[in-house]
Amino acid sequence: MLKLAKLLYTRGFYISFVNTEYNNQRLLKLRGPRALDGFCGFQFLTITDSLPPTDADSSQDPRTLRDAIRKHMSAPFSDLISNLSLAAPDSDVHPVTCIFSDGFMSFATDEAAREFNIPIIHLWTISACAFMGFKQYRTLREKGLVPLKDTSYLTNGYLDTVIDWIPEMKNTKLWDLPTSIRTTDPDDLLFNFTMDVLERANTASAIIFHTFDALESELLDALSSMFPRVYAIGPLSLLVNKLVKEERPLKSIDCNLWREDTECLRWLDSREPNSVLYLNFGSIIRPDLVRGDSAVLPREFIEEIEGRSMLADWCPQEAVLDHMSTGGFLTHCGWSSIIESMSAGVPMICWPSFGDQRTKCTYACSKWKIGLELSGAVKREEVERLVRKLMEGDKGKQMKERITELKTLALEATDPNGSSSINLDKLLDEILT
Repeated sequence: MLKLAKLLYTRGFYISFVNTEYNNQRLLKLRGPRALDGFCGFQFLTITDSLPPTDADSSQDPRTLRDAIRKHMSAPFSDLISNLSLAAPDSDVHPVTCIFSDGFMSFATDEAAREFNIPIIHLWTISACAFMGFKQYRTLREKGLVPLKDTSYLTNGYLDTVIDWIPEMKNTKLWDLPTSIRTTDPDDLLFNFTMDVLERANTASAIIFHTFDALESELLDALSSMFPRVYAIGPLSLLVNKLVKEERPLKSIDCNLWREDTECLRWLDSREPNSVLYLNFGSIIRPDLVRGDSAVLPREFIEEIEGRSMLADWCPQEAVLDHMSTGGFLTHCGWSSIIESMSAGVPMICWPSFGDQRTKCTYACSKWKIGLELSGAVKREEVERLVRKLMEGDKGKQMKERITELKTLALEATDPNGSSSINLDKLLDEILT
């Protein structure tokens, strides 16, 4: 979302970037109390998430946060929009003329858009294939395919059931859809939240997907027939790198909630080209997940890997993937990780954990052919087999060639006359008219 805000700023828009008080305090603690001040025409504002105080270094519980989004964040956001509009005539603040909202935050933002008659644009920071999978939740429930009858359906072959009605997703199985369908509870919070929030996409003035036309053209065409305005604008990191000038102070600001260890880049400088496997499981495995002595790795493990690896709390991932020494990426299949790996031309070993990671793993490995799937009971022998296949085998070479092709397409999409740049221009023209 911040990358999109930076792009809008380069086009002359005044930006009010709204975060929760909780996340804003974490950013200030990490970067300094004045780190977000002093950007002309770009201000950082906050609303409460209505959750009880917690340790400032801890991540919030996702289920509790989803419940707060549904029930408590709409009113504070509406108040903020109202206050900005009231302040505009007598200050340097400009009235709100458009809302760009994370699609999953629409419970908090849609009511304000209706109340003040402001167009709202949803940014979905997931792939088009994942969105299309989520969009089937209502139909799956109406057809009686979910919730599961009991937990035996997780292992008895039921998840191999082919779903034949999804546009441009032929031969998709229940197994390939986001994992929140694997519930036996008809009142499951995550399933129902996702189903409801996807249906709110129908109320948006436009929808942005963080992807590019050449990657998911068939699915984007199908979605364009379901929603009035669909735009593929990505990879956002490439667009920002091309459009936001290095000398601008805003270039260095991001919303990373953990301090990045740049020593890993110097370590990579000492390695041979394409010789390093990068492992990162995103915020699933993060610095605040484990505390105290239990976070200390065994001495025997440290001795075993000494001289052959480097451990870091948190990495500047785009820089690591772009480094010439990085030859592969073992990832949980978060969309940011996949599209950043494409942008850098680095093939992947895919080990999905939950949610839409399952769908994106299927696409990365089976359709785009840029990944190897790590699944089932994961043992060291299987990890070694896939690592050798990726880094040394013919399959790895084929994947490297394929992802290099996608890297070229991503770069072309973000050129001034590329599809993502044109889509951004079209979107802004429609906002202004």
